[in-house]
Amino acid sequence: MSRMAAPLTLELAAESWPLKIPFRITGYTFETLDLMVCTLRHDGEVGRGEATGVYYHGETAESMRAQVEAVRGEIEAGISREALQTLLPPGGARNAVDCALWALESRLEQRPVWQLAGLQPPRPLLTTFTLGAETPAVMAQRAREATLARALKLKLIGDGEDAGRVQAVRQARPDCWLAVDANQAFDRAGIETLLPTLVEADVRLLEQPCRVGAEECLRGLDCPMPLAADESVLTSEDIGRMADLFDVINIKLDKSGGLTEALAMANLARERGLGVMVGNMIGTSLSCAPAFLVGQLCEVVDLDGPWHLLRDREPAAHYEDGLVDCPPGGWDAEPAA
Repeated sequence: MSRMAAPLTLELAAESWPLKIPFRITGYTFETLDLMVCTLRHDGEVGRGEATGVYYHGETAESMRAQVEAVRGEIEAGISREALQTLLPPGGARNAVDCALWALESRLEQRPVWQLAGLQPPRPLLTTFTLGAETPAVMAQRAREATLARALKLKLIGDGEDAGRVQAVRQARPDCWLAVDANQAFDRAGIETLLPTLVEADVRLLEQPCRVGAEECLRGLDCPMPLAADESVLTSEDIGRMADLFDVINIKLDKSGGLTEALAMANLARERGLGVMVGNMIGTSLSCAPAFLVGQLCEVVDLDGPWHLLRDREPAAHYEDGLVDCPPGGWDAEPAA
């Protein structure tokens, strides 16, 4: 790609969005969504990117804003997406700028990002809807209330109630494809103890069961469902060393540092024979839209971020019959008629 036309005008804003209900995972409970929006302007056109950041790396809206402010001069002078990969490290700050660059180029050229990226026209995708960790009874009730879902993902936290959570949700929703996500909650013994329950409940994916740095505990594990790496794989550089321990790579734009690296990760994982999954850190439809394009390359899609919010941006991602669809023209340019 050629250098982005200069000069660019850079605007940064911190925003807070309320969740419908508190969202509990291993070690964290989220009550609001705090994020940063990057806006780039040139020649009357606008590109925007949104990032929540990587919470387990301590990223916040303000820390991401400070990262971008430190390189404001380089960005406003005009920068390519390729140069951005070395200007900022992987994480939320680079994600917001990268997605804003994609969107601005799209609007300047009047071509949607999927065309710029050499992808096929996007189609609606079956997505999981994630249930935060609560008591088994509460999670079962939440599962029943999620009537639009055809696939559910359950947060497990290693507190002794996880088997009950899985059993209660499966009983409540025998119709759903089911995955579980431990967010690093287990050691090898904990995984082996839980596996019979997962098998009985027909769980189809086990995500990040062990802590980062302890992945070797998975070697030789007799696990009948695919193991997905989330926290253990941030960028393309992590795929090689995890390829023989996991079956699926969960790509998130906040981890990878944007759509540019996320697409590279998807292609590399597929070349290595790994399954590909796309996820999100919760976000509005502004962050769902670029992740939705990555989802076109994935076997598993977890793009329910806007569903967790009390309100969303317009135009909003559309959820119907278990599918997610992002309308054209919300984040990037609409395709030519």
